[in-house]
Amino acid sequence: MNWFVRGALFTGIFAALIVATAVSVPGAAGAQDPQSDGLANSEAPPGEEPAPEPLSTIFPHSETSRLWLSGQMNFIEQWHGNFHSPYQGPLSLNSQREDALSRVLTLASGFELTSYAEVLFQVESAGGAGISRGLGVAGYPNLDVIRNPTLGSAPYIGRAMLHFAIPLSDERIRATRNPLSIFRELPARRLELRIGKMGIVDFFDVNSAGNDSHLQFLNLTVDNNGAYDYAADTRGYTVGAMLEFEDRSWGVRFAEALMPRQANGIDLQWNLSRARAENIEFELRKSVVPSKTGVVRLLTYINHANMGDYRAAIQQFESGQTSRPDATNHPLQKTIKYGFGINAEQGISDWLTAFGRFGWDEGRHESFAYTEVNQAVTFGAVLPGKKWRRGLDRAGIAFSSNALSGDHRRYLALGGQGFILGDGRLNYGGEKIFETFYTVHLWRGVFGAFDLQHINNPGYNRDRGPVLVPAFRLHLDL
Repeated sequence: MNWFVRGALFTGIFAALIVATAVSVPGAAGAQDPQSDGLANSEAPPGEEPAPEPLSTIFPHSETSRLWLSGQMNFIEQWHGNFHSPYQGPLSLNSQREDALSRVLTLASGFELTSYAEVLFQVESAGGAGISRGLGVAGYPNLDVIRNPTLGSAPYIGRAMLHFAIPLSDERIRATRNPLSIFRELPARRLELRIGKMGIVDFFDVNSAGNDSHLQFLNLTVDNNGAYDYAADTRGYTVGAMLEFEDRSWGVRFAEALMPRQANGIDLQWNLSRARAENIEFELRKSVVPSKTGVVRLLTYINHANMGDYRAAIQQFESGQTSRPDATNHPLQKTIKYGFGINAEQGISDWLTAFGRFGWDEGRHESFAYTEVNQAVTFGAVLPGKKWRRGLDRAGIAFSSNALSGDHRRYLALGGQGFILGDGRLNYGGEKIFETFYTVHLWRGVFGAFDLQHINNPGYNRDRGPVLVPAFRLHLDL
């Protein structure tokens, strides 16, 4: 099925759902917004019930049960047309027109053992494909794509962890239940401990405005700090322990996690003397705009793993030891890669939230787990649909700029290959990515979206592109 037919099919599905919603739910557009009836900030008239909150899941979830069960489905249809490319290599973005459909399905469960102890377990399946098999662009346009098509779509354990909260104060605050924590309330001041299989970016580098490929942006370096080479296998998960201190206005978290045995590998190295990762983040919840929310997060990480050295690979090539630079051509070793990140979000008004990230890593050692970026700058804004009486709709716009270190760019220019990039040669230029999206709430937990990305210098190569990448997304929260 070509990209035009798939695009028409997705458009037809969205249109049908919108029509069905309008026919079956009186006043559906107004029902999106809790304030649309003008009574959200005042008491209901005598004898009348307050207006209900709109459902954002297909099935309601209990606020009192000790057992949690939920799920999600995310389908992304993405394509691009022909673009300028005088040459391409084995890891290039294909310059010919192509399309791909990806899907991620998750079944999440949890059980509250005590008021402050719970077990969380999630099964996931990732299938379909991404354009060019997930290769050729550091700021790849679909975060959901698994960059190893040989893994198939068989279900696997995504997250499995124990979570404990240790009270440090008598004051209690209400907690929002979700697949990562089903506690109903938490101490205002507390320690939290998580042990098991997890996604590091479930807890580090989080940003409410730009962090979610299900309802927000799709690009890797918009949803996460591109220079944060966080510990993960090729599916995005690791095994580790995280300790977190939380107070009302600030928090700090630390995680020790396993690294993969090889770049973008599925197998983790369980010997901590050979490979591991330390992650530390400080979070300050303080606004610079009166009566609005604001957050700043400062991140640092250190990875220890069997990583190659770009400079050493170049020296081997220039001395005639290899036919091209090869960062994997080395004996088993433990090298160190470190980096930093700044992450901020700020409410500007009731209908606008701005966000931004800056990331940097040392750039001499091999990109190993997330993507091939040594410096990343991202900024953007999101708008909820309240302004136009569509309370669960949202729109966003973002710009991302990615860069490489001198060693990394020379390695690629001489014909070296990473786990994502390799055009065979390189006329270096930073990747510049513009992305915009609109997500429409169709019914309960059903959301449709249109996304558009413009990518300049894909793979940091001025000789190739630019590329325009549209997408349709269908998301279901069960």
